[in-house]
Amino acid sequence: MNLNNKVCIVTGAASGIGLAIAKRYAAAGGKVAIADLKLDAAQAAADAINADHADAALAVAMDVTSEDQVNAGVAQVVAKWGTVDVLVSNAGIQIVNPVEAFAYADWKKMLAIHLDGAFLTSKAVLPHMYKQGSGAVIFMGSVHSKEASPLKSAYVTAKHGLLGLSRVIAKEGGAKGVRSNVICPGFVRTPLVDKQIPEQAKELGISEDEVVKKVMLGQTVDGEFTTVEDIAELALFFAAFPSNALTGQSLTASHGWSMS
Repeated sequence: MNLNNKVCIVTGAASGIGLAIAKRYAAAGGKVAIADLKLDAAQAAADAINADHADAALAVAMDVTSEDQVNAGVAQVVAKWGTVDVLVSNAGIQIVNPVEAFAYADWKKMLAIHLDGAFLTSKAVLPHMYKQGSGAVIFMGSVHSKEASPLKSAYVTAKHGLLGLSRVIAKEGGAKGVRSNVICPGFVRTPLVDKQIPEQAKELGISEDEVVKKVMLGQTVDGEFTTVEDIAELALFFAAFPSNALTGQSLTASHGWSMS
């Protein structure tokens, strides 16, 4: 599938899944804004992509919980490339704790990054998509968009919420040529997941090896982690799909961890 110079914004794209998506989009002919809280890391990622694909990447400083930063970042992309064709709302963090011990500030931080970030970036790009009569909004959900796990109340709540927001955008945007979908990865071995292993081991009273083998991979069909490349391929599929036939949907890639 080819993006044919489509202008794409990927949040949280300086590392992990976001970076893999940005690289895949550039390889498929897209123009990619690496939007990240850490501008220096975003610039390093953009430089690496541009070394292989001339003028394919742009570094953008963006705190997705700040409406001003989101609007300024989108304006920067439009000033350079004229529009926005694809949004991948990928920025996210993880904090684990049982509900009774979950700090309210942490709860609000989790929902702000995952849900407010998806809302604010969508709100900023949709006028450009509506103006041209086409566009794709992609949210990075999770198997926890459809399932629940202990210690992840805020994360599960936020990821469930992304399904609802995506479906509303699909309903509102369909007549204007804009589709919206959610990718639901299983456990992907990124720094975000690596951070959870010792935290969950401590909370659950089990070894880190047991967290990996039983909690993270025990429900998969083959005991394997999903890869960033797996998710990047799905992101390309949703971005390049040629019609509104595929909208308001969620697609799970988890080695069978979730089959809903």
